[in-house]
Amino acid sequence: MMGELPDFIRCGRALCGDLIQAERREWWLANGLGGYAAGTIAGTLTRRYHGLLIAPLPPPHDRWLVFAKADATLTDGERDIPLSSNRWGGLVINPQGYVHLESFHLEGRMPVWRFALGDLILEQRIWLEPGANTSYVAWRLTPESGDHAPQLRVRLLINGRDHHCKTVMSEFQPVIEAPDSAQRCISVPEFALRLWACGGTLVDEVNWFEDYDLPVEHERGLPHRDHNFCIGEAVLNLQPGVWTGVVASLHEYASCDLDAALQRFLRREAELLTQAETSVPEFKGAPDWIRQLVLAADSFLVDRPLPGMPDGQSVIAGYPWFADWGRDTMIALPGLTLATGRSDIARRILLTFARFTDQGMLPNLFSAAGEPLAYNTADAALWYIEAWRAYLEVTGDVKTLAEVFPVLQEIIAWHVTGTRFGIGLDEMDGLLKCGEPGLQLTWMDAKIDDWVITPRIGKPVEINALWYNALLSVADCARTLGQSPVFYKDLAHQTQLGFRRFIRSDGDGLFDVLDGPEGPDTLVRPNQILAVSLHYSPLDRATQRKVVRICGRELLTSYGLRSLSPRHVDFRPHYVGDVLARDSSYHQGPVWAWLLGHYALAEYRTHGDATKAQRWLEPIRDHLNDAGLGAVSEIFDGAPPHHPRGAPAQAWSVACTLEAWLRLERAAQT
Repeated sequence: MMGELPDFIRCGRALCGDLIQAERREWWLANGLGGYAAGTIAGTLTRRYHGLLIAPLPPPHDRWLVFAKADATLTDGERDIPLSSNRWGGLVINPQGYVHLESFHLEGRMPVWRFALGDLILEQRIWLEPGANTSYVAWRLTPESGDHAPQLRVRLLINGRDHHCKTVMSEFQPVIEAPDSAQRCISVPEFALRLWACGGTLVDEVNWFEDYDLPVEHERGLPHRDHNFCIGEAVLNLQPGVWTGVVASLHEYASCDLDAALQRFLRREAELLTQAETSVPEFKGAPDWIRQLVLAADSFLVDRPLPGMPDGQSVIAGYPWFADWGRDTMIALPGLTLATGRSDIARRILLTFARFTDQGMLPNLFSAAGEPLAYNTADAALWYIEAWRAYLEVTGDVKTLAEVFPVLQEIIAWHVTGTRFGIGLDEMDGLLKCGEPGLQLTWMDAKIDDWVITPRIGKPVEINALWYNALLSVADCARTLGQSPVFYKDLAHQTQLGFRRFIRSDGDGLFDVLDGPEGPDTLVRPNQILAVSLHYSPLDRATQRKVVRICGRELLTSYGLRSLSPRHVDFRPHYVGDVLARDSSYHQGPVWAWLLGHYALAEYRTHGDATKAQRWLEPIRDHLNDAGLGAVSEIFDGAPPHHPRGAPAQAWSVACTLEAWLRLERAAQT
């Protein structure tokens, strides 16, 4: 059925009742403004980023935790049954409401809990209002429940801190107002949070709850204690089949019709799938996990209004800690928007970023308000051209191309003459060089203070694969607009000839960097796969096969490509420890999920079997039931069993998997 929501992400008692398993599985929701909500199946807080409303102040940056928890206790006669779970300092778990969980599942992206309490079955749901900083937490007794009418007491915990930081209790001194028995307004200088009890009343009882233990932050070598402020309880009356709950919002008004709000959310989920299936025929009858990725793609699309462009949009690179990055946005754009039938959003993103081109470059990331943009990236502008190529392939939008073509020409011109950070064309071989000491310019961009872990100064292989692809893409654009493509084609021919220098004489693929301070870089890294997977490849078929073979032999795992061959002495099999340990290993072994799609496309290009190539993507289905449920993690350990690490929901991990599946499905059907 068109628009039918996937529901294969399910956990029964065996997982829900196992605290370790229930905590490693997290649900994530986004509101399209940069805000989000997140937590564990168990209901415990394990990250500083967990909460029921983390809102951007202002959007899409500077996200603050404002509504932390809604801890429920069922009161049935003389029985008080806690349904919530909390971790405290000293390894104390109290209460342990997770033991009453019969099941958990995602309906689309909406998390759904089912508590079994004798003859009472209680369902809980959480969702965010799309396009608003409004959160809903709702409960209802299922129709088969007994005929007694229990109450639910819900302890309401709020906060007022940057989501990256820990709470300083002395700095949070809210003013609480009570307009009526079912509403509270909590005001601090930065925001006003309003809470409504739907189907009950609010009872005041202010107090700090201190010493929450956050084990994921402890694992990451970061402060792992936090505190939340309790304003009291919502006392809710339960009836079979009737939703009751709490609404939290940063807006003056929010809908308290829980049924209507829930149906709005689910209807929008179905409409996203229907739009994809209508616009992209290959999605009709697509596997459940692919349809789940279509929904996941929407979570990363956010509004970025600009002066004169109120409908500007961008991409959050990952949840919880990333903002919108130029490189990540352009890599992810085709999979998030074009593959899902949302080319209008692709156009708005492309035009939004056109506003920020400078000296032929795109910003690496958007800084906080008032700070200058950071342009330390050698590839974002080249990925931008590839995103335009993909957009034009799908839409044929010549009118918008004519509007933006001068920007694309300017990008090429600046790269030819030279721009920031030593980025420019070497006329001797037609290759792009880049890099200066102390800077990280490629996607392998980890840096600790003044230490650049993988500087890659010289001529990186993927930068030049992108350069060749960009030149031929701009040549196509020129031809489409009735202009001469000769300048760009001639440059591309020179680059293709120079690219032969990357080919290793030992048959082990390509050098990672040429003309670096220490000569050619022979490390076996995954960057070379882009020289095969991009639309235009500078390599002949025999060399493409060698690249795919070496990447498959040394780097391929179930969830992506390792960032370094495990045979190298610097290989780091596990991404664990404090900031120094993690950042120093970031590109020295961890598996990057966004590269799995590129590997599958490269294999298809070299061997021609789309169905076989598509099978490399299938392990992602199992991963969707782990870590960030329904989304794809940023990275994985380089050693088996490849434990998920980094951000639990990453835009390009979702996008590149989705785009590769679609392109291969299309090829298999022709």
